[in-house]
Amino acid sequence: MADRPDADSEAGANKPALRLHVPEPKFRPGDTVDFSHVPISEAGKQPRPDEACDARETEGLCYDLIRVLGDDDKAHGPWDPKLDPETLRAMLGHFALVRAFDERMFRGQRQGKTSFYMKCTGEEATSVAAAMALASDDMVFPSYRQQGVLIARGYDLVEMINQIYSNKGDKLKGRQLPIMYSSREHSFFSISGNLATQTPQAVGWAMASAIKGDTRIAATWVGEGSTAEGDFHSACTFATVYNAPVILNVINNQWAISSFSGFAGAERTTFAARALGYGLAGLRVDGNDALAVYAAQRWAANRARANAGPTLIEYFTYRAEGHSTSDDPAGYRSAQERDEWPLGDPVTRLKDHLIALGEWDEDRQAEMDRKAAERVKAATKEAEKNGILGHGMHQPFRTMFEDVFEELPWHLKEQAEQATRERLIKFNGGRPQ
Repeated sequence: MADRPDADSEAGANKPALRLHVPEPKFRPGDTVDFSHVPISEAGKQPRPDEACDARETEGLCYDLIRVLGDDDKAHGPWDPKLDPETLRAMLGHFALVRAFDERMFRGQRQGKTSFYMKCTGEEATSVAAAMALASDDMVFPSYRQQGVLIARGYDLVEMINQIYSNKGDKLKGRQLPIMYSSREHSFFSISGNLATQTPQAVGWAMASAIKGDTRIAATWVGEGSTAEGDFHSACTFATVYNAPVILNVINNQWAISSFSGFAGAERTTFAARALGYGLAGLRVDGNDALAVYAAQRWAANRARANAGPTLIEYFTYRAEGHSTSDDPAGYRSAQERDEWPLGDPVTRLKDHLIALGEWDEDRQAEMDRKAAERVKAATKEAEKNGILGHGMHQPFRTMFEDVFEELPWHLKEQAEQATRERLIKFNGGRPQ
């Protein structure tokens, strides 16, 4: 009980009253936005320690901000991954496809074709560039805004849309909410709607990979708000104790639905600094700088493969749109925030970098965007042949009994047969067939 016993009612009379601190965002709807309080490091000035260094050597990088792309749109410093123009164009192409996909699926939800969708606008680099820095068979344990990982790994767009529509072509048989993809072939673990559950799963998978003497590492993504969940802290403990070959990516996009990052601890320190208490290597990265994202993820991947230990990476970015199609950010943040965000837009910054290299131009960008939109449009039409929300073209009823047991027990076989008979009678006007 917080109440003082009556006998001691005067014992604290001369002491200052305690005050509870409740975090408050700096800007609310209608406010003028000023991000001058956000420290932005100069690109190229951050040291790059050896990948096998002691975790303590990364302490300074938990508070700084690793940046490669400068205001001149050129790459600077020791973190420059020195990617060739073809790779940069491929990355930009993935960005364009993710944006086109997001726009089409958002529109589809508004048209009633699916119940739910989540865009990743402004955060594309944290998934696409990071995925390109991993080996194609490294196991990823995503959160719900990493569609860029699947797109970068070449997952079929029609299959993605089938899952979003939960239609008869959905390989997950309608058992997952829209956007909760899964693909064994692309080493993409099933997305969970429960916050932070993927983090201990990733660590456990990485431990198993090490036990088997395999070469594959694991990487997981989690929002900054979810780092307040117990599962995240359990994952950090196991990762450091067992030296698991895993990368813990924290996407600090400033908002956990309508709660700003201060409720998860951002007012006190950086999210990368959480690595220090666990003995993890930690990096804090400009999440809108595709080259910095790639370089940090590759550094952590090489470290894990060398058995030098796990890494926690905070990607400092901004969620440019709503949390989901169920959310209206105008109700809790200033409309100016997106435009005033000091780290800009990841797609624009990569495009401008290629132009500065003489390897790109605005006309080719417009053509890339057009082709991406056409590709997504064609995939959407193909997926819609399998049905959309509420149009009855769903998985057969019998599939609810599948994929649980290797061999279906006799009592479930009986239930399946009975349910199928009753369903047929229902759809035949009460007459058995």
